[in-house]
Amino acid sequence: MNEKRLYLFSMISVSNLSKNYDAIQALKGISFGIKQGEFFGLLGPNGAGKTTTISIMSTLLEPNAGSVSIAGFDLKNNPTECKKIIGVVPQEIALYNELSAYDNLMFWGSLYNVTKSELRLRIDETLKLFGLFERRNDKVKTYSGGMKRRINIASALLHKPRVLFMDEPTVGIDPQSRNLIFEVVEKLHKEGMTIVYTTHYMEEAERFCDRIGIIDNGQIIAQGTLEELKSLSKISETIVVSFLNLSDSLYEKISSEWEGLTRTEDVVHFISSDVKRDLSVIVLKCSQAGLSISHIDIKKVNLETIFLSLTGKQLRD
Repeated sequence: MNEKRLYLFSMISVSNLSKNYDAIQALKGISFGIKQGEFFGLLGPNGAGKTTTISIMSTLLEPNAGSVSIAGFDLKNNPTECKKIIGVVPQEIALYNELSAYDNLMFWGSLYNVTKSELRLRIDETLKLFGLFERRNDKVKTYSGGMKRRINIASALLHKPRVLFMDEPTVGIDPQSRNLIFEVVEKLHKEGMTIVYTTHYMEEAERFCDRIGIIDNGQIIAQGTLEELKSLSKISETIVVSFLNLSDSLYEKISSEWEGLTRTEDVVHFISSDVKRDLSVIVLKCSQAGLSISHIDIKKVNLETIFLSLTGKQLRD
């Protein structure tokens, strides 16, 4: 974000958090902090521990070890106080299809300590915010996937939380709904809400996040601003080479001679700190290995290349 912010205190503190599912260690003692008003992105490949982390921080799951505090309240000792502060947007849409959008919001809003008259005002406000006021009396089962997503997010805002957890809120939705969600998220951030956001879309993290934590195999392997992550990854650009005849055996030949490779079908990403130097070497090595190149592209440093460099994986792996 370009806008400079004054962070008053740490809104969320996570310390040595661990979680096991039988023999699987989903989280391995992770620690990080999120300041008041900060937009914090949590990125990682599938199974890395993102949803487990969000579920623990939002009181939906108990850890095996470690602690979480939200606005100074210890999550274990003061779960009720923490629940008053947070709003949760889960991956799965949690709505009643046979009820209207308005009735869904009345139901979810009634779970909080909000008077009916105030709740009605807030429901109208959020429906207008998400562009669904005119469809408020229609049953949710008649809504598109993107419209359901919007109502799902609206239900998490009715008690005016100070912290909003959003677990992949734009997966599989139409461009109109995505843009509306973006507008709402940016508005909430500008108003000072602390937001914790997981996503598979790198451009979303680059657009919104003040800081980003990268989680892989249950561990935080890097965290910081985009510029800090660029510095940490120590890369400048990525050389993307498409091949006509890339087989497993030929890939093994070049991967044994070059560090920092990732492969997606017939395309190989070469992480480079000096493209001018490395490009000619790559072409020579591939020719010697018997590989036929169909296309070469140079990708500038962005969050996707940083992620590849730090984890050796595509985000959707």
